[in-house]
Amino acid sequence: MWLVARHGSGVAGDRIAIPDLVRDALVRWYMGTGSRADGDAGIMLVQQARVGGKWIACDCLGMGMAPPILTPAFLSEAETYYLRRLTSPGRPEHHAACPFVRDQASNRGTQVRSPASPAEPPNGYFEILRLAPEKLARRPGKECRDDRTRQASVPRLARLLWRLLAASGLNRCPPLCQDRDDRSIRDEYVRLTRAAGHMEIAPGVELARAFWTYGEPLHSRRVYARLREMAHLWPPGHAPQSFLALFAREVHGSTVHVAGSDPVSITNPVHSPSIRGNRVMGPYLVLIVVGQYPQAHGYAPLRAYAQPILAGNRFMPVNSEFERMVLRDLIALRAPMDRSGIDLGIEKPVFDMITRLGSCRPDFLLQARSRSTGEVRQIVILAMGSGDAAGREGKAVSVPRMELIAPVLKVTPLDHQQGRIASLIAAALDLQ
Repeated sequence: MWLVARHGSGVAGDRIAIPDLVRDALVRWYMGTGSRADGDAGIMLVQQARVGGKWIACDCLGMGMAPPILTPAFLSEAETYYLRRLTSPGRPEHHAACPFVRDQASNRGTQVRSPASPAEPPNGYFEILRLAPEKLARRPGKECRDDRTRQASVPRLARLLWRLLAASGLNRCPPLCQDRDDRSIRDEYVRLTRAAGHMEIAPGVELARAFWTYGEPLHSRRVYARLREMAHLWPPGHAPQSFLALFAREVHGSTVHVAGSDPVSITNPVHSPSIRGNRVMGPYLVLIVVGQYPQAHGYAPLRAYAQPILAGNRFMPVNSEFERMVLRDLIALRAPMDRSGIDLGIEKPVFDMITRLGSCRPDFLLQARSRSTGEVRQIVILAMGSGDAAGREGKAVSVPRMELIAPVLKVTPLDHQQGRIASLIAAALDLQ
């Protein structure tokens, strides 16, 4: 086996031979028969390949043939290294007897996640990084679970961001009489920072002590300096880490294009609800965790979650472009409701709500109160604009559960285009 330049054929250019001792250790671990030392050797090889920008060429076809390619990767959610076959037209396949013959790694969780995927509040401290040993995935098989499998679960980093939004109240839009016309991004960040003061990263360590809301401290390395100062005081059993909540217009791969700052590069791809079949444009509120990066012998931005939001002066989360359009309609509806003597509040639930039929998560929950009679009514809004069949089916399954919370009103792109969402909601509320 060899380390070869990325994006090449593995034939031309310099090839760095991998020692037989390391190769054999990697094969033993991959086959499920290796020792912990074999796993450590494999991790070291994968780390060296990733840091050096190399791919791994397999020698199963012999010295003179174009080699099959393995790409080293890191599944951050499971803290697992793995090797993935690079398959494309023209690239050779592994020999049938090669230990690395296997299916491609399963779809990323961000590609298979749907609105029906359960989202529960995160347990424990506001932390991502754990003092757990890094792992190396083995070959999938009957006796060996595939550590590379990416479940359709919600990343913990996403759930922490939602927890922060819920604690700060930024996932709710109050009635017009309680809101401000001159809301700014500064107001949103003040509320986020205030909420961070009531959460702990570790015992006795408030999130606000290691929390930043603009990118300059990262580029000037002040974030790293603060972590180094705090690290020796960090409670045992908890990994030092800090967080940034940044407003971004764009996210590409592992790069966050921060408003008013240079782009921020993350060591792993940025996760987001913007996925294949459901592209959601910016702006985003991006939560980034900074921690120790062994390959760089220091600190680095390790993971990030980019949550699409309505706007810079209103950090209400949305999960699709259609949800963003519907939310604008709902916010605009407050004014005519207010003139009619009705206070209309809007909530974007970020976690599942429990009913006797199971859990569900409405797209929006409206509460209207008549100032003349004091009557209060609620309705659930479902934004049925997804082009993803699985997403539509997931919402359909949840409707009976949501009806136990409040009457359900489904709105479609045609309702938005014809400007009838307001009249549909007024009819559903039927408040005098």
